[in-house]
Amino acid sequence: MASKRSLTARLLPGDGPLARVSPLVAFLAVTVLFVLGVVIRGPLGALFLGLLAAGVAVLLAATWRVLAPAQRLGRALVLAVLVAVAVSVL
Repeated sequence: MASKRSLTARLLPGDGPLARVSPLVAFLAVTVLFVLGVVIRGPLGALFLGLLAAGVAVLLAATWRVLAPAQRLGRALVLAVLVAVAVSVL
């Protein structure tokens, strides 16, 4: 139980590597990558969406142990939809 508590403590706001990234900047970066991927289409658009999916996958893997099952399912669903969109723009 102590290891789960320490993992949770590391994920509190202000402690992680993304703590210095403004939520607005993160939102805009994700939005720009998604819109570019959908608008450009083809291999370059799929690349943008793939980069976005890779980022989501890394965040999901990093937080997996502290997420409740419903949260895991929701985040995995978002990742699956993003991968499906990336494949569809090819």
